[in-house]
Amino acid sequence: MSAKGGRRAPYRRRLRSRIIVSFALLGFCLTTLFAFATNWARSRVENQLVEDVMNRNVDEYARRFYSDPSRSPDLPVEQMLAYVFPKDKFDRVRQERPEWTRLPNGNHNITGIDDQGKPFAYKLAVRKTDSEWFFLLYDMTQAQRGEMQLKRALLISVLVFSLLSVVLGWWSASKVMKPVSDLAARLRSYRGGTIEPEPLAPRFPDDEVGQLAQALDDYSSRLTEVVQRDREFNADVSHELRTPLAVIRGATELLLARPGLDDKVLQRLQRIQRAEQQCTDLIGSLLLLSRNERGQGTSNVARVAEQLLDAHRAQLGGKPLELILEGGHELVVDAPEAALSVALGNLIGNAVKYSQEGAVRVRILANSVEVIDSGPGLSREDAERLFQRGYRGTHAGHSQGGGIGLSIVSRLCDLYGWQVSVRPGEERGVIATLTFSPATHA
Repeated sequence: MSAKGGRRAPYRRRLRSRIIVSFALLGFCLTTLFAFATNWARSRVENQLVEDVMNRNVDEYARRFYSDPSRSPDLPVEQMLAYVFPKDKFDRVRQERPEWTRLPNGNHNITGIDDQGKPFAYKLAVRKTDSEWFFLLYDMTQAQRGEMQLKRALLISVLVFSLLSVVLGWWSASKVMKPVSDLAARLRSYRGGTIEPEPLAPRFPDDEVGQLAQALDDYSSRLTEVVQRDREFNADVSHELRTPLAVIRGATELLLARPGLDDKVLQRLQRIQRAEQQCTDLIGSLLLLSRNERGQGTSNVARVAEQLLDAHRAQLGGKPLELILEGGHELVVDAPEAALSVALGNLIGNAVKYSQEGAVRVRILANSVEVIDSGPGLSREDAERLFQRGYRGTHAGHSQGGGIGLSIVSRLCDLYGWQVSVRPGEERGVIATLTFSPATHA
């Protein structure tokens, strides 16, 4: 499982796009609502006017008929036809116009298809008495055609205004987002360094973006102070620790140069010498990590691994554990021995610490190195959190350590472009793999 597995960032729609979509939806909804209201008002007003006209005309037609029943009254209104049927013609009307005779008094909408296959529509006013039936027809075919034309015009208007809303939203989003884009561009252009970042707030008006720029300036000032103090602290610690380490190194070399040393004394002096070298490597690596800088130099992986295994052999203290180096000696990486020693040393150190018996194998491959132990294995939770700073595995028990060794390994991998992963062994134990990028190994 990779310590720095790629995480797919959740999709987030850009703010500019959200503004444009909001304008488009607003324009579409408003124009659609307006078109619906317009069509509803037109239909309601037209229907009310037509029915008022029909009611007056059918009443006038009946009045004229009763004033002179001997002749058929005339109506001067176009698109209207009037009929009156006396009682003796009721049966004929029922046969010829059965749909009329079933209608009650009032105004009704009649639609259908004529003999020629053309649609028709008309309003029918019905007035029935015991002795006469009055029918008044108003042709609505032209009105329906006008209604269809109006609906098409309203639909085109909705589309046009929606398009205009998109254009307006795009223009507004460009205006609104330009200061934010400028602010983001200035933030991206600053890559850090020893120079104080240029203040952002004076370059923006005193609005919300200006307030954001001011807040970023304040945050940048505080962050710069923290980084500066951190760098000074690391430099001071590195300087102060190097002095006693140099004294220890000199004293150790001087003692080792004396002839006739006892074997136990010699082993202890060599152990002190290796511990001093490990401390020096660790200080140098941590200082580079704090500066986010790569060290210069090349390292032979097999030679560094053999030195680390020798150091751990001297510290086994009678533990029945065999430390084995496998593979060739050709792998060389473009990194200082201090960085490689810290990264590989933490992996080997963990393998030795958790393996009570058996063997720890360091296997050098074409562009990677594997550390295979015979320890208790790896749980799912450990595999997911092993490289988190401060996390100690479930098998740590009461062992010493703050859970930062593998976190340092992970940071070194980020700095040099390496990859580190751990997985359970085939039968037991853990296999830790340190893979070097093609650009960092020869």
